[in-house]
Order: sequence, then C-alpha cells, then structure tokens
Amino acid sequence: MTTESISQAGPGTPMPVALEEAYHALEARFEQFYIAVEQSPVATAITDAEGHITFVNQRFSSITGYSREELIGRTPAVIQSGMTPDAVYREMWATLRAGSVWAGEILNRRKNGELYWEFETITPVRGGAGQILNFVAVKEDITQRKQQENELRLLATAFETGQATVITNADMEIERVNQAFTDITGYRSEEVMGKTPRLFKSGRHDGAFYQRMWTALRETGHWQGEIWNRNKYGDVYPLWQSITAVPDGQGDIRNYVSVFHDIAERKRMELELKNQATRDHLTGAYNRRAFDKALSQSIDKALHTSEPFVLLLFDIDHFKQVNDTHGHDVGDEILKQLAECIRSCLRESDILSRWGGEEFTILLRGTNLSGGTAFAERIRERVARQKFVDCSITISIGVAEYRLGETQERLISRTDKALYLAKHQGRNSVVVCNQAESCEGA
Repeated sequence: MTTESISQAGPGTPMPVALEEAYHALEARFEQFYIAVEQSPVATAITDAEGHITFVNQRFSSITGYSREELIGRTPAVIQSGMTPDAVYREMWATLRAGSVWAGEILNRRKNGELYWEFETITPVRGGAGQILNFVAVKEDITQRKQQENELRLLATAFETGQATVITNADMEIERVNQAFTDITGYRSEEVMGKTPRLFKSGRHDGAFYQRMWTALRETGHWQGEIWNRNKYGDVYPLWQSITAVPDGQGDIRNYVSVFHDIAERKRMELELKNQATRDHLTGAYNRRAFDKALSQSIDKALHTSEPFVLLLFDIDHFKQVNDTHGHDVGDEILKQLAECIRSCLRESDILSRWGGEEFTILLRGTNLSGGTAFAERIRERVARQKFVDCSITISIGVAEYRLGETQERLISRTDKALYLAKHQGRNSVVVCNQAESCEGA
C-alpha cells in the first residue's frame, strides 16, 4: 500500500500489520532515546531555530537550578552571567547560522546566583530542505576543573616568587621544587626527587603535632602553621608553612603543594622584643614587671591547686662600698656575674628577677618552706666562696612561703621583713619568716 492510498483510506480503515509493527518499533526506539537523553549525566537542551528552549533533561535542570517548566519557551539568556564577552556570542551565532557546530567555554549563572563554568557543544539540526529546525546543546559543568586550573596557574606563579615551594604526589613523594626551596634547605632538586618530606624532620615535634596536621588536610584540604625543620647541613630552623591538598576531577587527592618561608629572623626579633619587655637590660634576669606577673600567676595556681611556692628576696652586703671603692663599672659587672651565678642553680620553673639596684628576688615554684630555706643557704654559701671581678661579696636573704589567701603585697612584705632582719643580724645570713609570723635565722 502506498502513502497515497493510506491517506485516502477512511478513519476506520485498519493500518496494515507490517506498517503498524514498524510504527510501534519506531515508537519504542523513540522512547528508548528519550529515556537515554533524559537520564544522561550530560546536560542537554534543545531549542527551536530562534533559540527558544523546547526541551531540557534532568541534568540540565540540576546544574542550572531551574525546573523544566521555568525553562521551556525561554531562551538560554536566562542562565547567562552577563560576564561572558559579547564577542563570544556573536562568534557562536555566526557559526550556528552557517550550519556548523560550535564548541566553547561559557561562564553562566545558576538560579541561586552562583556562577559556574560549562563547556558547550551546540549542533544545528537541519530539515529535509536544508533549513535549520533546531539546535541541540550538550553541556558539561567544568567549574571544578577551572578551579583546579586556576590553582595550578597560581602555583606556577608561586614558583617565580621568593617562597619555597614543594609539590608531591598523593603518596607525599616529591615531584618538584623551586630555587627558593634549595636556597632555604640546601637540597638540590635531584637530591629530593622521589623522597618524602620526612627527610626534613627536626625531631622537635611529636606524633600528635603531625596527627593534627593530617587531620586538617583530610577534613579541610589545607593546613598552615609554624614548623621546625632540619636542612641539609643539620641545622634546625623555624618555618611558616602552608600545605594544600589538590584533588582531581573525581575528588581524589592528586598532589600536595607546600609553600614555606624561613622565619628564623622573625623569631629572633620576637625573642628580642620579648626580652626587652620582660628582662633587665644589665643582668638578663626578669624585670620587676615580669616578676610581678609571674608571682600573681603562682598565687592564682596555688589558690586552685594548693601548690606551694617560696619567695626569696636578697641583696649584696655593703654594695655601696663596692661601688665607692671599685667604681660603678665594676659594680655593674658584679651584678651581671651574680645573676649568672644564681641562674646556674635554678630549675627551669624557677624565676630570678632584679628587684631594683642590688636587690633580687627568686620565685621557687612547687617548693615548700624547708626546701626554700635549704636552697637559700646553698646560694648564700656559693656566693661567699666565689670571686666576682676579683672581689669577694656576700648576700643576705629573706625567705617566706606563700600562705593561702594572703595577698601578693602581704607576701612581699613578710619576705622583705625577713631580709631586713638578715641585714641587721650581721649580714651574710638567711632569715625565714615562718608560719607563726615570726622571723628567725636559718
């Protein structure tokens, strides 16, 4: 039966079996094609010849944030960001009107206002007479890829700066370093390729430090902080380091990029400024302001933990005579040597300060009265035996243990009273202010 005879048949005329089967086969194939496009992981849109949207699949809606109903009948201008140059669109339409396929990258905007990059391939669909009937656009969201490209460009730029840069693979094996890395570490590129940053470990950080670092990298993809490393020559030095995990398109870590710089000079200046703020410029002992703070902290701790501590106050006997006889330069040298002599007897937790003139204080943390008294006798005897700029000197010492509840001023007053008695009981002696408020020689 010809097409003409089919068209002349009445509405009730049954369709030939072969033709009906062909029709259903075509219908099934169309349904399969529709399902494939609808469920495709690639965003797909079809427009008419004027650019009005006639179909979008699920992926297109999920990428743009617009429902199908919001898009049908509109043009792709609805997702334009306004940031793609007009020249791109002019070139696109010139290509499409000429019946050719256009492909390129465009920055678009989702319904929620978020910008995203996509790579588009747009194909004209021609009718039997050669006229353009539709355009089919296939789009891939390449936002993540563009971000990675930007990161790599930034890293390439970093290689041209003074910042040391190391790139490793996912197993932390070094793949690339720059000249600044060599300048800081002493290692040439060929000496570290294929090795891991464990090569630079200084031993100054415990396992918990590195565990925190890796936790941050896993959870946020980034870590930065101060770290001490060891260079090729065995020197340990401080760095400020930033490590970034670089994922691939599937979200798996592809590289780690570390950027760092030597902060040894900054650390030296910080220490110098700290010393200027807390240390006596002549003797290197704590100054009075720093000692007052340390004493206040010890009182707070004692109130919470009942940890004992002892305060010593001492000065040089007849120091005025020393200055008058030998001059102030010698007197200053004696003060420096005395501070060094006492410092060599102290624990790391103890605090020595210059109280003023020839007077010094010592804070013995975690020490009771008997221990503080024994220590005071020990340093008194040591000073008496030692020569200071070829001079012999002695010291007098007042000792008091902190009593829970008393003020800082009260403790200092009791210790000063003990020193006063030591001076007036013949000097070169230790006087203890005991719990009964009385003061007696050790």
